[in-house]
Amino acid sequence: MSGESIWALYEARLRRVSDYIHQHLDEELDNDRLAGIACLSPFHWHRIYRAVHGETLVATVKRLRLHRAAGDIVGTTLPIAEIARRSGYPNLQSFNRIFKASYGLPPARYRKAGSHSVFDLGPHRKAIDMFDVTLKTLQPIDLVGVAHAGSYMAIGHAFETLFGTLYARDLARPDMPMIGLYLDDPDLVPVDKLRSFACVALPAELPAEAPLVRQRIDGGDFAVLRHKGPYADMHKAYQWLYAEWLPSSGRAVRDAPMFELYVNNPREVAPTELLTDIHLPLTPR
Repeated sequence: MSGESIWALYEARLRRVSDYIHQHLDEELDNDRLAGIACLSPFHWHRIYRAVHGETLVATVKRLRLHRAAGDIVGTTLPIAEIARRSGYPNLQSFNRIFKASYGLPPARYRKAGSHSVFDLGPHRKAIDMFDVTLKTLQPIDLVGVAHAGSYMAIGHAFETLFGTLYARDLARPDMPMIGLYLDDPDLVPVDKLRSFACVALPAELPAEAPLVRQRIDGGDFAVLRHKGPYADMHKAYQWLYAEWLPSSGRAVRDAPMFELYVNNPREVAPTELLTDIHLPLTPR
């Protein structure tokens, strides 16, 4: 079997593993069970998984569970103890310690004072001067991506499929910009109907067979908000950008989707150090 066909086989198998992990985060994820899904020996499958995804299975599961927990803490009123149990931590003290180590604050305090709280304007704070918003004119960007349907908080699943596919097809490059393309307003569209794409910038002449699909960002003017902190906090940044910055800016929005450029990688930095450039398309002056 050629090297190309072997990696195509691994691509399909690891995609099944990734699907299973995301669908069973509430359960114990047994190494032998995942090896069976990958149709590889328990020894070899994990080495291949780490080579493709850049982290161990344990690190993946911990990161995904804490990411989901952060979303629940910020976006719901669920008790912290219930969120902890759902995240695989029946001991609340253990969950508090591990969450604080990753997110900088214990869960209860994070709910009140996480990075999302900086976008809650008080009566004496000026919207236009508060945050790092710059105006940029961009050239068109050719993308290749994987479609995602559902909660934007779960688009990481599509990114894992994207990079596993790119790696298996020898298309992955360390300098490829990572971009999330978001087509719907989560305040208006039901969660299960939300549409998005996990993308990288890739020249149009390179192949893009399923599950990869071609996308394109039209050039033009954009307001760019640099957000620092967990992805779970960004909903507040979007609300601030529309409700506070836009009316003060004198600019109008253009009929094009927003997108996020991920400056660093959640596998490589703590959630509190994540940098995301939120791009709002604007009409020309």
